[in-house]
Amino acid sequence: MKLAYLVNTYPRASHTFIRREIQALERIAIPVQRFAMRSDRDALVDAGDIAEDYRTEHVLEMGFMRLIGTALGWMLLHPAQTVVALGRAWACGARGANGPKGTGGRLRHMIYLIEAAYIARRCRDMGIGHLHAHFGTNSATVALLARKLGGPQYSFTVHGPEEFDAPQSLSLPQKIEDAAFVVAISSFGRSQLCRWVGPNHWAKIKTVHCGIEPDRFPEPVPLPEGGPHLVAVGRFSAQKGFALLIEAMAIAAPSLPDLRLTLVGDGELRKQIKGLIEKFGLGPRITLTGWQDEAGVRKALDAAQALILPSFAEGLPMVLMEAMANGRPVIATAIAGVPELVNRDAGWIVPAGDAMALATAIHALSQMAPERLAEMGRAARARVQERHDIDHLASALANHFQEAGA
Repeated sequence: MKLAYLVNTYPRASHTFIRREIQALERIAIPVQRFAMRSDRDALVDAGDIAEDYRTEHVLEMGFMRLIGTALGWMLLHPAQTVVALGRAWACGARGANGPKGTGGRLRHMIYLIEAAYIARRCRDMGIGHLHAHFGTNSATVALLARKLGGPQYSFTVHGPEEFDAPQSLSLPQKIEDAAFVVAISSFGRSQLCRWVGPNHWAKIKTVHCGIEPDRFPEPVPLPEGGPHLVAVGRFSAQKGFALLIEAMAIAAPSLPDLRLTLVGDGELRKQIKGLIEKFGLGPRITLTGWQDEAGVRKALDAAQALILPSFAEGLPMVLMEAMANGRPVIATAIAGVPELVNRDAGWIVPAGDAMALATAIHALSQMAPERLAEMGRAARARVQERHDIDHLASALANHFQEAGA
C-alpha cells in the first residue's frame, strides 16, 4: 500500500490528531507521504509538530516557476483529463463564488487545478496509488482535481463544522460521489454527509473516530481541592463560544468565591475575550495562557477539576478526548458528535448557546463530593480509552484503504 496524505496547512497546533493518525498507520507498516500546501511552522510550539514539519512536502514552498512548470508538463501529457478537470474546477468555482467567504471562486479553483496537477505528478513519480485528504474543503478539492487529471484515487475525512455550513458551495456532494470512500468522525457527521448524496453512495461513508494514544496518558494525578477550577482549550474563534463562557463565569462567580478558569489558546477574538473579562471584573479569576504544547495542555488539565467546552459548532473535539483520558470530567454543549462521547457518567451535557445552563452545570460540579467527582473522572477515562484508541482506529482506517484497493 502506497499512501499519501494531503492537508491544506500542516502541521498545525490544532491538527495534532492528523499527526497521531499518520504515525499510527506507520506503526502498522503503512508508510505515508505527507503533502501540504503550506506550513504553520512559525506558530508551532510542540516538538512533535516541529519534527513533522520536516517530514512534510509543502507544495507552495517549491517556488512558483517549479510549481507551474511541473503542472503544465503534466497537463500537456494528459490533455483529455485536463479538459475534464478544467470543467470540474470551473463548475466548483462557480458554486464557491456564490458561497460564504473562503469557499473560493473560479480564480481560486484554477490555482487548485495547478496544485492538483503537481500532486498528480508527484504521486505518479512516487508510485502512490491513493491520496487521502483531511477536511472536505480545499484539500479535498485538490484531491478530486488530481484524480480528474489522471492522478490517484482519493478519499477524505470530514470533520465539520465548516463543511456542514456550506456543503453546496464546497461541492461536497460531488466530492463524495467521486471519492473511493469518505470518513466521518462521528455518527452525527455521517448523517450530515448522507443528506447531500443519494442512498446509493451511503455505503462509502464510513465512521472512524479521531483518536488518542492511551500510553501517553499515564494514571491521572488526583483532582485538585477547592475551586471549582475549570480549564477550556481552543482557538479564540466565534464557533468556540468562549465569550458565552465568560458570561457564564460572571453568572456563577458571585456564589462561588473560589471559582477559577484557565483559558488555553489564542486567536482572532483574543481582544474581545480580554474585554469581556475586564467588563465583568473577572481578571483575578481567569488566566489566559496562550497556545501551549502537549505538555502545557496536560499541566493545565492536571490543575483543573473539569474541562468546560462551550462551543457553538464542532466536529468531535480532540481536547474533549484528551481531558477525559486525563481523568477529568467535562461540561460540554450538546452539539455534533459530543453527546456520542460524553454521557452522564463522564460529565454534564448542556444546551448550546445558554450561559445560564453552563453556570448551572458549574454549580452542580461545585456541589459534587470529591469522591464522586473522581469517580466521574475514572468513567470518562475508561470511556475514551474504549472508543478512541488511535491504534485500533488506524487499523479500521487501514481496512478501508485496503478495501478501496489502495
